[in-house]
Amino acid sequence: MTISTIPTSLLNGYRRFRDISFEAERGRYEQLARLGQAPVAMVVACSDARVEPQRVFDTGPGDLFIVRNVANLVPPEEPTGEQTGDYHGTSAAIEFAVDGLLVPSIIVLGHTRCGGIRAYVEGKYREPGPGHFIGKWIGMLDRADPPLVDRLSEGCDHDHRSTEAEFEAVRISVNNLLTFECVRKAVAAGRLSVHGACFDIAEAKLHWLDIEKGEYVPVE
Repeated sequence: MTISTIPTSLLNGYRRFRDISFEAERGRYEQLARLGQAPVAMVVACSDARVEPQRVFDTGPGDLFIVRNVANLVPPEEPTGEQTGDYHGTSAAIEFAVDGLLVPSIIVLGHTRCGGIRAYVEGKYREPGPGHFIGKWIGMLDRADPPLVDRLSEGCDHDHRSTEAEFEAVRISVNNLLTFECVRKAVAAGRLSVHGACFDIAEAKLHWLDIEKGEYVPVE
């Protein structure tokens, strides 16, 4: 078996990174390799290629511990083998960030025009068959209290309902974070804070969730 040729655009990007970015920050990379990582925050972000947490927060190497998945969802804590299956990638990342890296903050970063959230709103991937992994994953939004679909305005078009769902899904994921014992203990001890935010792709505008008031506030 042979390794396929690296796509030209990625090869050129790697060479630019090596020749320019890496050389400018060589000392930083050497320090990270020697001392390990101590990120200032964990970010649960969407896999969407248009939203890069490092760019949104203008951070450098080693600053953010990032886990990405479809629709930036956090599942509730569940023992192995229950509804989400035997493999818990996002849950493992949360546990490692809190107990292993001792991150001081976790941010659930949602965004506008999310394909996963729109699929949920439009009822796609509900039936067994192609996309059954996606359907099971976004289906966790039905298990919220109340289910996400019950929180959305009636009689609105898909665009409006999708936007509402993008913001509400972040709230659900923030609440799910607090079902993790390691998170609850760290929050109670005062060494961890949990946050939610939603990024408008077209406007590059960040909306921060005021958890106490239950409202989103534009970040100026």
